[in-house]
Amino acid sequence: MRAWGEPAERIEAAALIVTELVTNAVQHTSTRRIRCRLLRSADGVRICVWNRGRARIPAPASPGDTAGLPVGEAPTAGDLDADGALDRLSEDGRGLLLVDALAARWGTRAALAGRLVWADL
Repeated sequence: MRAWGEPAERIEAAALIVTELVTNAVQHTSTRRIRCRLLRSADGVRICVWNRGRARIPAPASPGDTAGLPVGEAPTAGDLDADGALDRLSEDGRGLLLVDALAARWGTRAALAGRLVWADL
């Protein structure tokens, strides 16, 4: 993306999106074959992550569901002292929320040959 002349903030967003989509592919498929591709067009950059898995495509969780806290409420130091408090701050399920926030749009396609998740910057 640097060679294409993309700005640093777009490159950083792409790196995070690739990380989240590849992580989802690794977690939600039993196959070892995962492909990642960046496509450049006049409209921007499309990130594509494909795998042979046929498992359910995960949907973004709501922010309150993943942390065990109401949306917008940050934990206090007292909250972190309680037993099991760190378990409530699990990071699972937040990846697609990040993709949704960083990408102009994103989506999925599933077929017998596998699953494709894409995101446009």
